[in-house]
Amino acid sequence: MVLSLLLSTFLTVFIAELGDKTQLATLTISGTSNKPFAVFLGSSSALVFASLLGALTGGSISSFLPEVLLKLIASITFLIIGSRLFINSFVIDKEEKEDKKKN
Repeated sequence: MVLSLLLSTFLTVFIAELGDKTQLATLTISGTSNKPFAVFLGSSSALVFASLLGALTGGSISSFLPEVLLKLIASITFLIIGSRLFINSFVIDKEEKEDKKKN
């Protein structure tokens, strides 16, 4: 196992998950139950399973798609998601302002 790949993957996922909606959901569930260890096991198992699916899917896709094309598809997908979130934030702000004017 390549230690640098393990470390960079851990750091990337760890930083990406901080403040993520998954973490917020885990915080909420843990706060409403008396079993924080069970919530930890459930949420960490879900993250491990989702990561396993991603790794297996990425590994199988990379066997027939070149790395450059795979990175291009991922980049375009993130660009589309980010653009839609950015545009929707203005639409929601505009709707909220219109609602305030009506009230």
